[in-house]
Amino acid sequence: MSERANIRDVAARAGVAVKTVSRVLNGHPYVSAPMREKVERAMHDLEYHPSVAARILSGSKSNQIALIYDNHSPYYMFQIQSGCWDCCKALGIRLIAQPVDVADPDVGEQVRGLVSETHVDGIVLSSPVTDCAAVLRALDALDIPFVRISPGTNHALTSSVFMDDAQAADDMTTHLINLGHRRIGFIKGHPSHMASDDRLFGYRRALDRAGIAFEPHLVMAGAFDLESGMAAGNRLLDLDDPPSAIFAANDEMAAGVLAVAHGRGLTLPDQLSVAGFDDTTLARTVWPALTTIHQPMAELARTATEILIQGGDIAHRRLPHVLIERASVAPPYRMTR
Repeated sequence: MSERANIRDVAARAGVAVKTVSRVLNGHPYVSAPMREKVERAMHDLEYHPSVAARILSGSKSNQIALIYDNHSPYYMFQIQSGCWDCCKALGIRLIAQPVDVADPDVGEQVRGLVSETHVDGIVLSSPVTDCAAVLRALDALDIPFVRISPGTNHALTSSVFMDDAQAADDMTTHLINLGHRRIGFIKGHPSHMASDDRLFGYRRALDRAGIAFEPHLVMAGAFDLESGMAAGNRLLDLDDPPSAIFAANDEMAAGVLAVAHGRGLTLPDQLSVAGFDDTTLARTVWPALTTIHQPMAELARTATEILIQGGDIAHRRLPHVLIERASVAPPYRMTR
């Protein structure tokens, strides 16, 4: 259907009053089985899904939604939870924040259990849960509304909010190139996050556009945490011809590179430039403060929650990113003798 069906469409299809449809949605006990079946058949035929707001206002649901996530970065998740909470608080809706492990083969059943036990009215999915096939299948089978933050797959199937990770990484890499850097190391994010591939793609695209050959040994695996940033930073700086700049796919890994560089006695950013991604509070508290990409994490979560609660047609919102220049990046060091 080109437009989402509403309660009046359901009533017309079933040949009943709007009040009867409302009673079926509310689980009213005084609706005959044949009448309930007619309404439910009409809802199925029209692919009708009442909005979270409508169900909350009708008193038929729990007045609560869930944020489901699997992200070990406390800085990232604080912003995501804050954005969801701000919207829920303003509307008097309870927020349940539920961590899961997308690598767990039972993650789909765990999500089914959460919905069954809490009777939440809708779900916000954060990366990488947003692309977890088992979770998506479970929610589809439960016929519960949900919105995805930063999905990497099947964008058109559900409502989503996102930013352009590839372009953001392209912008940062281009910024380093414009400063004169030609050997730029890159630390990838966790492999379960689709954004990790997008950011690597943006890095490679910027190099290609500048006519700089891609060197696979300048790209290191990471896991979006401090420890993987330190390990990758050590490997890059141990190279016979180390990079003059290192771009990490999030701020925590960039902070790990800073720690390694300090431990080696390097002068930053004179001898090594370090850039991050996200613009978490960590980016402003490390020394030197990180040049990074500001990802509007709280706004992504707030927008996703608003879309969920408002209901309506499938919506896609792209939010802008900003390159934040701080003290961790400078033109490449030139040795003078």
